[in-house]
Amino acid sequence: MTQPVEPPGPAAVAAAPRPSLITVLRAWGRIGCIGFGGPPTHIKMLRDLCVERHDWLDAAEFEDAVAACNLLPGPASTELAIFCAWRVRGRPGALIGGAAFILPGLIVILALAALFLEGSPPAWVLGAGAGAGAAVAAVAVQAGWSLTPASWRRAREHGSAWRWLAYLAAGGAIGGGVLLSVAWLAFKVGALSFGGGFVIIPLMQSDAVSHYHWMTGGQFLNAVALGQITPGPVVQTVAVVGYAAAGIPGGLLASAVAFSPSFAFILLGARRFDRLRGNQQARAFLDGAGPAAIGAILGAAVTLARALTEPWQYAVLAAAAIALLGLRRGVVLTLLAAAATGVLIALAGGQLPP
Repeated sequence: MTQPVEPPGPAAVAAAPRPSLITVLRAWGRIGCIGFGGPPTHIKMLRDLCVERHDWLDAAEFEDAVAACNLLPGPASTELAIFCAWRVRGRPGALIGGAAFILPGLIVILALAALFLEGSPPAWVLGAGAGAGAAVAAVAVQAGWSLTPASWRRAREHGSAWRWLAYLAAGGAIGGGVLLSVAWLAFKVGALSFGGGFVIIPLMQSDAVSHYHWMTGGQFLNAVALGQITPGPVVQTVAVVGYAAAGIPGGLLASAVAFSPSFAFILLGARRFDRLRGNQQARAFLDGAGPAAIGAILGAAVTLARALTEPWQYAVLAAAAIALLGLRRGVVLTLLAAAATGVLIALAGGQLPP
């Protein structure tokens, strides 16, 4: 029987001495600063750091951690970053490494939120937001499409491929005070979402735009785009929603609440990761949650596209779809190109969304 993973002790680190907490702060902070591109980039950078360069984890343990984090709700790459820091320096390392991974992107996205959501931003800012926001629906389709092969393969291995379509259809159909409302929304984002950052887009859009009216549809598109082009986890989008609701305190509260479950899952359960990965009930749950998440993501693409108001935005959306799905260009590059298009249209006097 496989023994639970323990924090590294003297014997485990004989070949690779444990890094200092300062090293953890610096290394995980670097990933938080330059980790553009979402979970694939974060996983690659963590593997290069912990497995390839320093031998802090072996390859098999790292892959087991990736699989276990994908079974947990919340942002999987953030949980992986916290786990790797826990594995090399225990609980202090998890807290320091996780914070270093999250904070750079949080600072950047709150600064951009202040720029994009202020009362009367300049025309070029509005144009950049309208352009990047127009491409977001294509990003959602690309995110859902990229998850489909693995989810379908799991369904076939369990002999339940016919149920996959039912879960997919079901997912596609889901389309107190201010701070308390922000906290509740952020908790749902951090503790109840499976399948990546785009799964929580319909939930955030419904609460932020339709229910609480903290943002317009166009501003929410900007928030999603900001979550994609900033470093760190995509779930940082919730900080923009919190900022729209209650300024800097709302943004900080939303981020803290959204990421708290990730720390809790690792600090309380990382020793049992090997059991979680081998648990048939957990894997069966993922077999259902995965297709439903894909359905929710693809459904989000529809609602995001419906928020567009100007004809030129649909042209940007079409171009982004070709770039992402046909030419396989990167998300960050595509969104920056869409933003640049919006800036040019704004400077030329084109019509911008209200």
